[in-house]
Amino acid sequence: MLDAYIYDGLRSPFGRYVGALATVRADDLVATVMKALVEKHQLSADIFDEVLLGSANQAGEDSRNIARNAALLAGLDVTTPGQTVNRLCASGLSTVVDAARSITCNEGDIILAGGVESMTRAPFVFAKTEQPFSRDFKVFDTTIGSRFPNPKIIEQFGSDTMPQTGDNVAQKYGITREEADKFAAASQAKYQAAKQAGFFNDEITPITVPQGKKLPAKVVIDDEHPRASSNIEALQKLKPLNKDGIVTAGNASGINDGAAALIIGSKQAEKKLGFKPIAKILSSGAMGVEPNIMGVGPVEAIKLALKRAGLSLEDMSVIEINEAFASQVLGCLKGLDIDFDDKRVNPNGGAIAVGHPLGASGTRIALSTARELQRTGGKYAVVSLCIGIGQGLAMVIERV
Repeated sequence: MLDAYIYDGLRSPFGRYVGALATVRADDLVATVMKALVEKHQLSADIFDEVLLGSANQAGEDSRNIARNAALLAGLDVTTPGQTVNRLCASGLSTVVDAARSITCNEGDIILAGGVESMTRAPFVFAKTEQPFSRDFKVFDTTIGSRFPNPKIIEQFGSDTMPQTGDNVAQKYGITREEADKFAAASQAKYQAAKQAGFFNDEITPITVPQGKKLPAKVVIDDEHPRASSNIEALQKLKPLNKDGIVTAGNASGINDGAAALIIGSKQAEKKLGFKPIAKILSSGAMGVEPNIMGVGPVEAIKLALKRAGLSLEDMSVIEINEAFASQVLGCLKGLDIDFDDKRVNPNGGAIAVGHPLGASGTRIALSTARELQRTGGKYAVVSLCIGIGQGLAMVIERV
């Protein structure tokens, strides 16, 4: 079996809901990132054996296999196949895992793996009627959460919203509002420190957004979601989203637009690409949990991925757990017996600061973590995300 490596990657700035990227289609957004990655390394249009893109929504402009559409929009050779992957919040990491599997099975040498989400442009949808002339229309906002839920699933597992699952984790693991707000403030502070140090400069590619016929195009270069002024005092003033809960808009991830892409290849691919890889993909693990505490999915997924890699948490230089909610990450840390202040955890901030465009987050985390290992000289890292409906996905990488 062949080994799989992360060679390089880029991402867009992450926009706020109805923000700077609101007018950009998801397929155009990720195609821009893909094209920038190809141009950065002066790669040929037929270099990739496949394009794998994660997308959690797929209800509007991102429907009909966004991976194939983006490959065509990016100017890749028409013979390059594309496949869209949906594991909700972990879609962008699933593509990396799937690319690695293809390479280890010798069914591909160089694969572009990534993800995208335009939560701003997620449409409203309603079902066709079951009887003629019926006016019983129920409309769903596809931005986040379930649509057309199966009554049997609701009866057996409930219908908690994502913020409710964050509060469920807080209750189960005894996470306090103060602890959640402290973690959220730290995420914002770590992001700002990383930005000031120039950490994100080499991973973000600018996005040009037309402003109409009479105005010059706007070039978006910075993440919109981070709040430099965020602190514990300000966070404590926010009202919880649920009665008696601790999840607020300040200690939860955002609703965002963004895209990211990675070049995944075998060791032999180095000759074709003309540059060296930055990390080796060692293992992955996915596990299911009760849907109403979906946020702790990373706990068992991390344990499984580490077991498959023959490593332990003590071996990890970086531990990335996607920040859907502060309470959820803290619940995972308790489940893994990791101190809340462990400096290995999300060292450059997380989704509470940068945002969480669902299909793109997993790719962003993999890219940033591989770059963090390069920056610090650390050896191993584990990256993970919780997933709606009760799952977790994790991947272990090694700096090369």
